[in-house]
Amino acid sequence: MFVDKAKIFVKGGDGGDGIISFRREKYVENGGPAGGDGGRGGDLIFRVDEGLRTLMDFRYQKHFKAQRGERGKVKGMHGAGAEDMTVRIPPGTIIVDDDTGEVIADLTRNGQQIVIAKGGRGGRGNIRFATATNPAPYISENGEEGQERWVVLEMKVMADIGLVGFPSVGKSTLLSVVSGATPKIGAYHFTTITPNLGVVDVGDSRSFVMADLPGLIEGAHEGVGLGHEFLRHVERTRVIIHVVDMAASEGRDPFDDWLKINAELSLYNEKLIDRPQIIAANKMDMPEAEEQLELFKQKLAEVSGDGQYQIVPISSLTKQGVQELLYKAADVLDTIAVHTEVEEVKANDERKVYAFEKKEDITFTIHREDEVFVVESDGIARMMKRMNLNSYDAVMRFARIMRKLGIDEALRKQGARDGDMVRVVDYAFEFFEGSDYNPYD
Repeated sequence: MFVDKAKIFVKGGDGGDGIISFRREKYVENGGPAGGDGGRGGDLIFRVDEGLRTLMDFRYQKHFKAQRGERGKVKGMHGAGAEDMTVRIPPGTIIVDDDTGEVIADLTRNGQQIVIAKGGRGGRGNIRFATATNPAPYISENGEEGQERWVVLEMKVMADIGLVGFPSVGKSTLLSVVSGATPKIGAYHFTTITPNLGVVDVGDSRSFVMADLPGLIEGAHEGVGLGHEFLRHVERTRVIIHVVDMAASEGRDPFDDWLKINAELSLYNEKLIDRPQIIAANKMDMPEAEEQLELFKQKLAEVSGDGQYQIVPISSLTKQGVQELLYKAADVLDTIAVHTEVEEVKANDERKVYAFEKKEDITFTIHREDEVFVVESDGIARMMKRMNLNSYDAVMRFARIMRKLGIDEALRKQGARDGDMVRVVDYAFEFFEGSDYNPYD
């Protein structure tokens, strides 16, 4: 399987800002608050589209940002939420967090989707902050920023046919004969160290994708040799063509080779042994191949039921039996489901949200720079982005939150006194104690 990669930036839409507004009606003096909330930002969604086969589009467009929510309105009306942004990706795409290397999802089925960057909440309007003691608050919030990150998309093309077998049995030669692929071919083991793909035209208006996969050896299910790299690719194929060196040119017994490869498949994933399998008896142009084939059929009949496996004698060199093999492979593909069940890296619901942040208590640190006390906290910085500190009510609300978080007490322990300057994020305040004003009460 050919692995295509693309690194892109994704961002959910920002929430709309809440507003400060008051009722303006005839014969109504001192109308109450009427500022509406902002709408939520749009989510950024990845959805599988079986019509796509590559990640080529992501090489030209690398930034995807959902729309922000609408700003709040007067008369208590809320802003509209933004439409979600859906990005189409091909089946077989793995989504990896670029910073942590964590696999977020492995999407394989048509229509499968995941919310990869959630939109921000809309900010609250001043209608939300009215209380009995402060019926006309000059307080509103900005919309929350949408989640953002860099992700890496890795696509493993899901081939219809996978060629398996010991090294040097002729898999690469067969692929080069039946398709336009040009895999590396040599008279030594492990010529193929990465998967090769080819599109095969059967000749009767049917075609399929064939993958020449790296050769297996004993212990592959434990990672020996190319091990797990190989076996992960096999899981994605719908039909297996098991290529056997029927001439025993490497000095091994063909039937023993077949048993060992199937054992490795079964030990890695029991479902693989039930995958439709055609046995390609290769190198039939060589001496003693006919005798070995008859012996192979006899041994196969002893361990399997009648008709469980189809054996097609071929020679990749002379092209003997190759066309018959293609017809049989196409016939088998026609009888099975379009999508083979594969083991997914991470189970995904039809609409699953990947949580970027966990809720946690806000922590902070305080240090002194000359005569200024500096409060540092990522949680407070995020909170202040939503605050509009442009009114007395809003500033006093912020002061109350600071007291609840224990920042006032921590500043006093650090030696702060009335009149000292305190910097929180990009804002500077004068420290004072004794204010009992509370716009929430």
